[in-house]
This record gives sequence, C-alpha cells and structure tokens, in this order.
Amino acid sequence: MLDAVVVGAGPNGLTAAVELARRGFSVAVFEARDTVGGGARTEELTLPGFRHDPCAAAHPLGVNSPAFRALPLERYGLEWLHPELPMAHPFTDGSAAVLSRSVAETAASFGPRDAGAYRRLVEPFLPKWDTLVRDFMSLPGTALPRDPVTLARFGLAGLPPSTWLTSRFRDERAKTLFAGLVGHVMAPLSGFATGAIGLVFALAAHARGWPVARGGSQSISDALAAYLKDLGGEIHTDYEVKRLDDLPPARAYVFDTSPTALAKIAGFGDHYANYRYGPGVFKVDYALDGPVPWTAKEARTAGTVQIGADSTEINTALRAASRENRAPDRPFMITVQPSVVDPTRAPAGKHVFWAYGHVPSGWTGDLTDALERQLERFAPGFRDRVLARATAGPPELAARNANYVGGDIGSGAVSGLQILLRPKLSLSPYGTPHPAVFICSSSTPPGPGVHGMSGHNAAKAVWRRLRQA
Repeated sequence: MLDAVVVGAGPNGLTAAVELARRGFSVAVFEARDTVGGGARTEELTLPGFRHDPCAAAHPLGVNSPAFRALPLERYGLEWLHPELPMAHPFTDGSAAVLSRSVAETAASFGPRDAGAYRRLVEPFLPKWDTLVRDFMSLPGTALPRDPVTLARFGLAGLPPSTWLTSRFRDERAKTLFAGLVGHVMAPLSGFATGAIGLVFALAAHARGWPVARGGSQSISDALAAYLKDLGGEIHTDYEVKRLDDLPPARAYVFDTSPTALAKIAGFGDHYANYRYGPGVFKVDYALDGPVPWTAKEARTAGTVQIGADSTEINTALRAASRENRAPDRPFMITVQPSVVDPTRAPAGKHVFWAYGHVPSGWTGDLTDALERQLERFAPGFRDRVLARATAGPPELAARNANYVGGDIGSGAVSGLQILLRPKLSLSPYGTPHPAVFICSSSTPPGPGVHGMSGHNAAKAVWRRLRQA
C-alpha cells in the first residue's frame, strides 16, 4: 500500500508529492493529461518553433516561493531569466510607469508628487520580505508566524480595498499601475484585501523580480517531476480519475483539483456548494514577425506589460467581467513577452507574445478584436507583426485544464472572504469530510499562482496524519 496518492500533476500536486517523498513516504501521482504541468505548461500552439505557455508565463510568486526556494530545482533544469524590467505599464502619451527591481526607479516613474509616498509604502517591508512572504503564504494554520508584528503591519496596509491604499497617491500614474497589479487576480479594486494583492506583487518584483523560466513554464513542472522521480516517486499520465476506486490503495489521497471535481470524485455531495468561481479570461497566444512595437520604450524591455489607460478604465473592465456579466469594451490586459529575454522560445528574429483579458464566467464570445484594438492604442502596427494566433476563451481553457471552471484561471474567485478563506471557512482548509482525503490546489490558501505553496502546506497536513496513523 502506498503512503500517498496525488491526483493532478500541476505545480501544487507535484510540490505536495515532492514534500512527502522527501520525508520518506511512498508517493504516486496520477495525471489525466499526457504530460505533467497543469497551469505550468509549454506547447507549440501556433507555428513550429514558437513555444507558448498556455497559462502562466511570468513568475513573480514562483521565484519568491519559499517552497520552490527550498528545493534543488536548478539541478533539474529550472533557470529563471530576468528581463531588464520586470513590468511596465504604458500610457497613451507614449510614456510608462514601471515596476523595477529598484524601488527608486519605480518611484521616479510615478513622478515627483508620488515618489515619496510609494517609497514609504514598500520600503518598511522589503528588509523582512523573506520572512513576510513565508508567513503570508503559509497561512492559515500550517506554521506559526515568524514575524507576527510585520505580518500585522502588512495586514493593516493590505486588508482594506486597494482604492484606500492608493488614496495616498496624488497622480494617476501610480494609481494605474497599482490597479493593474490588483487586476492580475481579476478582483474589482474596491474589494476586501485587494490592497494586499497589489502590495505582494510590487514587493515580489523588488525582492527578486518577475522572471520567466528558460524554455517556458513547462520547465518548472519538469524540474519538479524529475526531482520527484529521483526521490522514488511515481508519475502516471493519461490516467483520468472519476472516483476514488480508480486509484490504488493508499493511506492518504491528495487532490490538485477544483473543489467541484473533488466533491464529485469522492462523493462529498454539496460540501463545496458555496464555493464561488470567478470570471474567466479570453487568451491569445501570438507568433510575431518581430518585437511588439510599443510606443513607450520601457515596455520594449519589460517581461510583463499591463494594458489599461488609467485606473478608471481598468476598474470598469474588471467590474464588467466580474459583476455585470459582460465582456468589457476596452479590456484590461496582462501581456507577457518571454522572447525579449529567452531567444529559445521562437525562431531567430521572431517572438512569442502572450495576452489575455477578463470576460464573464463561461463566456462563449470572441474578444480577439477588442484585445487587438487595445494593443494598437499602445503599440501601433501590432497587427502587422502577427504571423499566427491561437485563441482560447473560457470553454477552451476549461477543456484544457479542468481546474479552470468557467475559464477561471484562479480556480476560484479572489474576492470577499474567499481571498483568505478557501475553499471553506475552516481551520483545516486542506482537509475534507474524509480524514484520508486532502485538497492542495489553487482553491486552497494562499491561492492562485505557480508557487507550489498550496501543495507545500497541504503536504504538512498529510504527513502529520500519516505520522499519527
């Protein structure tokens, strides 16, 4: 009998398996698709030689993850590549605000009226970032805070809506960039704890940047899988699990799945009936004949580029998708251009480009024209560079990854108390009604992102049970 079976070979499932195997437990992973990866895959979606990331592409949380940093993933091929700028936010006048590794450079891009306010916001947390991120991403209940005072100060700054936090800024440049940071989790700016979301992304950039993985996000998953195999773990692909009886006998079962899928497989009925999924996204992967022709020079060297003319336009787009059940006319966009720093992603002189906008859950329309009209505002002539595109709306995204219910790449709404308390109000969020069944997906704390911390935290709950048995 195995000690643990993990269902789902995404970053969280693989991390959970690695953590258990490192501690001497026998582990097997079962994955429905023909390769490991989940939200961290790389595929030729458009033309031969153009390697795209179907989901996550830039990894500020991955490079800062306490779980990943504790593992020897570099020995298994993972290499972080850092663009000249982690992120840029261009404006229609050809200028840009930037999120740089340097706090001073970032503050200067906001203008003299807001530079001091930004430095006062982030500088108190940076010297204690490693402890803060460990405390923040380990909650709740998996580890005692190492620095509760700093964590409490962070909570005071971040738990109110981001609009409260950005009220300290006088000009639009800082407000717009920060609004875009919140938009990464598809949350309207007035929501609870949205200030913390923006602050985490900003601090992550200053601490270690927003890199891409050489060769694509698949490199993260492949490194975890290779390490697991060296530890004696097994991985079975092309193995769809429809009920617990499909799995071999084990002392514990760990699911890197949505709560909905887990309830169906394990027969939990309506246990997760109140779990809310968020809006979906419409994503386009581009093969380009050259670099994106950004008007703002800063955007040409940035790994990630946010698209939204100002904070009002961004909030309008977020509200349209999440509260008004309509596709925005001018979508807020997150774009990544991996080939500015990784030439292995495309043939010589060519580029790959990754872009998405928010749409209602399950939306079946085509947002391509609206996205490209937005891009043309900040990169005139963009369409002339397009060699091929691969589009994916909510139905296609859900078909590729069953965790993306309704096209929600966060595997659950990041709004209200569900920002912190997911998938249910519980002191043991990784436990389930069955004492031997656990959940470790992005539907558990600390939530979305390729960072493995949900798997790391869940593994702690599993090995505590295994040691007690």
